[in-house]
Amino acid sequence: MTENNGYEVVVVVGGGAAGLSAALVLGRSRRRTLVVDAGEPRNAPSAHMQGYLSRDGMSPAEFLAVGREEIARYGVELVRDRVVDVAREGDFAAVLASGRTVRARHLVVATGLKDELPPVPGLAERFGRDVVHCPYCHGWEVRDLPTGVLATSPLSVHQALMATQWSKDVRLFLHEVGEAELTDQDLRRLATAGVTVVPGEVAGLVTADDRLTGVRLADGTVHERAVLYAAPRAVPRNDLLIRLGAELRETPFGSYPVIDERGLTTVPGLWAAGNASGFAEQVINAASRGYRAGAAINGELLMADLDDGTP
Repeated sequence: MTENNGYEVVVVVGGGAAGLSAALVLGRSRRRTLVVDAGEPRNAPSAHMQGYLSRDGMSPAEFLAVGREEIARYGVELVRDRVVDVAREGDFAAVLASGRTVRARHLVVATGLKDELPPVPGLAERFGRDVVHCPYCHGWEVRDLPTGVLATSPLSVHQALMATQWSKDVRLFLHEVGEAELTDQDLRRLATAGVTVVPGEVAGLVTADDRLTGVRLADGTVHERAVLYAAPRAVPRNDLLIRLGAELRETPFGSYPVIDERGLTTVPGLWAAGNASGFAEQVINAASRGYRAGAAINGELLMADLDDGTP
């Protein structure tokens, strides 16, 4: 391992919306900042993102490219690398896959999460196209189409009910959910919303001309569908937080750090932003979280230096 003698005031791990937003604020605050980006954005399969005011419909790749250009204007360094180890040695010491070690007074973890899709043949290949996971992200683009919802947990009922705001032809494929797991309230709501409940395991997808045309059950029955909602299992990328001893909270979607309203974890100087801090952060929320963390870090650095007699 090669030791780097350079000193970073802040290291941001993750170059997505949250990490770049934190870096932008810190760069504009004249803080020496390094962004370490492994280049694995969660929304890479999507052709465009929605719901971000003034950026609605922009491709995720273009959004990140613009963000990288913006942070560079303020002297923020971005390296394509991965943090493979981290320790607290007075300051934080982050070891990169390249062998470089960087030190920081504050560390922002914006590593996001990984989506693990249900193992249905053909599903992964169409994810982000006509297999989608979020009606707020994709509902408008697939409005009024014959819609399916792949049930992998009782929470899929909620997903099916939400989908009816964008399509009146919705079928809930129970797949991994038994009919007995549906409550009376679930059944009443599904009936009222006009959702057709389809028992049986989904064996695969049917496509033609590079588009989804149907959902095939294990018994061979095919239901014509043009779009399918499928909820991935969220796997938080929280290894660095665990290594540094941050307290975690258990949720139905994985373990996420306990943070205050600014994003500070239970470890002084250690921050979490974006999907590293919670499952449901959309791009606009992640950017907001990063901004808040960046501003808070700048204030923390200022007060600490003044208390130490540094002007």
